[in-house]
This record gives sequence, structure tokens and C-alpha cells, in this order.
Amino acid sequence: MQLKHIEFMIKVFKFGGTSIKDVQNIKNISQILKNYAKENLVVVFSAMGQVTNMLEEVVEEYMLKSKDAEQKLQKVKDFHTDILADLFPHEHSIYNEVNNLFVEIEWVLEDEPNLDYGFNYDQIVSIGELLSTKIMSAYLQEYGFKNKWLDARDIIRTDNKYRNAKIDWEQTNAFCKLHIKSFPIITQGFIGCTSENFTTTLGREGSDFTAAILAFALDAKQVIIWKDVDGVMNADPRYFEDSKQLMEIPFEEAIELAYYGAKVMHPKTIQPLQKKSIPLEVKSFVIPEKQSSIIGKFDAIEPFVPSYIVKENQILISVSDKNLSFIVEEHLSSIFSLFATYAVRVNMMQNSAVSFSFCVDYDAHKIPELIIALKENFSVQFNEHLSMYTIRHYDEKSIDTILKNRTLLLEQKSRQTIHLVVKAS
Repeated sequence: MQLKHIEFMIKVFKFGGTSIKDVQNIKNISQILKNYAKENLVVVFSAMGQVTNMLEEVVEEYMLKSKDAEQKLQKVKDFHTDILADLFPHEHSIYNEVNNLFVEIEWVLEDEPNLDYGFNYDQIVSIGELLSTKIMSAYLQEYGFKNKWLDARDIIRTDNKYRNAKIDWEQTNAFCKLHIKSFPIITQGFIGCTSENFTTTLGREGSDFTAAILAFALDAKQVIIWKDVDGVMNADPRYFEDSKQLMEIPFEEAIELAYYGAKVMHPKTIQPLQKKSIPLEVKSFVIPEKQSSIIGKFDAIEPFVPSYIVKENQILISVSDKNLSFIVEEHLSSIFSLFATYAVRVNMMQNSAVSFSFCVDYDAHKIPELIIALKENFSVQFNEHLSMYTIRHYDEKSIDTILKNRTLLLEQKSRQTIHLVVKAS
């Protein structure tokens, strides 16, 4: 079936690592997909379970030139071998395909590490998505869900900003239309490729963004992100017992929630969908018949309740002039230049006459280097192991809920949103 006849009927599904973390879940997802066998689907998968974290450990050891890198890699191999043994007979061709992907990592480990940590990271960690999609494509074929496996690096073109690559939309749109001409398609989230054919990644949790990219390029009718929760919640159930499902969320509200760190979606996901008015459903793969949350062209959020977003592992950094002068535009320009240099995203910032404070995610590679650079021209103080709570549509009760048994270090309030940087008391 040719793409030009069915553009308006295309749907993009995305399944995260939790959905395919073990054999039972894989079989469950396969049943769900079989129910959509007649749909024109592009299915995006993340790496299985905790594989991305495991491969990150491989990268860490590799950068240290440690022999433990091979041991860490063996754990990843064992995980996938166990999955394969439960899904396929030993003579199945998938074993060779999976082994070939591990050989790619082994070739990297045999060479001296590139000085660019991000480059090494992307060449190794990206293999997780290739492994999961090879396995899922093969199993779905056996299950009766005929499909075509597609390497996302053939269609997602990016710059060379490793670990957080920027999309080349013109080339990506063209390659999507060139390579996606029949359905269903099984492909990878999270990864792309430079014009020099080096693998890049789109940032952690970037598979959601991949789904949005493909939907935009293909003029899809709908995107469904399948999760292990009922839908978009007003608060993470792990932190809040009385969390409620949000049924209808305007695009603008979803962008705000994602930007401030709501884990249900990647921050870059919504804008491409909003541009073409493509609705996004967040649906449970545990109870697929349950009503989903829908992000789309709505006038207001439903129900209208405070929404809580938690960001852990925060560091609060405060800088002041060594000569005890005021913080002026020249100082701020210098600080923001360093943010760009070290690719640090600021979650919250606030300045007084003599200091500038900001809260960021702690990164063991970026943040120590940033602090060293700041100390060249500023006095620097910082507090680690903090949490930042963001409340959309806050009231006094919601604020009191957060501050109970916590020490407030920094507060920032607007009409609709409040940020609270706290530490446990």
C-alpha cells in the first residue's frame, strides 16, 4: 500500500522500556498490537527495561579505560539472551542479529575513548534501541503481526550535538517520506544520525519525541504513547497517593507540564504535534480498555486541579561577584554563555542585587566542570541533593502539602505556577 493514498490514516504508537521489560510484557504488547493489525502503524520502541541505564554504566567504565566495561556489557548480553531464550528457538536468525549488534559495541570498546564523552555515549547507548526493535520485530512476525523493521538512523537526521541532538526537519521529512511506504513499521525511538553517519541521541526519554517527529513528517492522524499508568496524572503516584487522571489537556498546558519536568512525556514532544493539530493519547498498556488522557485542541484542562511535578537530584548554585559588586548584565551574559558551553538546562533561576541563583539537574560530567568555570570569575556556593517541586494552578493547600517536613531554600511564583526548591528536614 502506497503512502500517498493513506497519509491521513497513519497512526504512531510509542512503547517505553517498561512495556517490554520482560517476556510477559512483550507478549502483552504483542497482543495489543495484533488488535491494530489492520491499521497503518508506525511503532516506536525504547530500549528494554533498564538497558539504557546498563549501557550508561558501560560508557562510564569505558571512559575510565576500565576492564569492568566488558563485565558491564556482559550483563546487558545476559539480559537479552534470557529474553531470546524464552521467545525463540535456538536456531532462529534473531540470535545472529542480536550478536552482531553487540559486536558493534565490542569494536568501540577495543579503541581508545574519544575525548568527547557525548560521542562515545551515543555510539554505545543507542544500541539498546536497536536490540529491542530487532527482537520485537522478529517476535511480532512469529506472532502473526507482519511488519517491516526500519533503522531510525536512515530517517532521523540531526546535527552533531551528541546526547541532545537537534533535528534537521527538512531532511528528516524527506527521508521519512522516502523510506516509509508500507506498514506496519517497527523502528527505534531516541536515536538519529548526522550527515557524516555518526549515531546521535535525542536526550533521555527521547523516544516520545521520535514519535512526534514521525507523526509530523507523515501527517499522522494520531499518536498514542502507551504507559504503565492510566494516563496523564496531575501528580506522580509514587509521590502522591491521591493523584488524579487528567482527561483533556490543551497543547499549551501539556507544553508547560513537560517543560517543567512531567515524566509522562518528553519536553520536545508536544510542539510538532500542536503545529499540525495531531492529538496525543496517553494510554495504559496494563488496562488498554481504560479511558485514555488526550492532549489536543482543548480550551481548558479537565479536571481543573493543581498539577505537581517533582524533579529529584537537583543542585542549587549561587554566584556573586568576587569584588562584591552588583550582578549586572555583563555578569549574566558570562554566566549564560557557560550554560551554553556546557549544555546545561536551567530549571529555575533568580537574582538579587548581589547574587544569581539557579537550579539544575545534577550531571556528574557537566556540573563539576561548570562550577570550575564559574569560579574563575565568581564566588560560588552550592547545595546538592535537593528536590524541586513545581505546582501548576497552585493554591495554599497544595503549597502546604509540599513544604510539610521539608526546608524551603528557594521559591519562585507566578500567576499559574510556583517552583519550590527544598531539602528534606
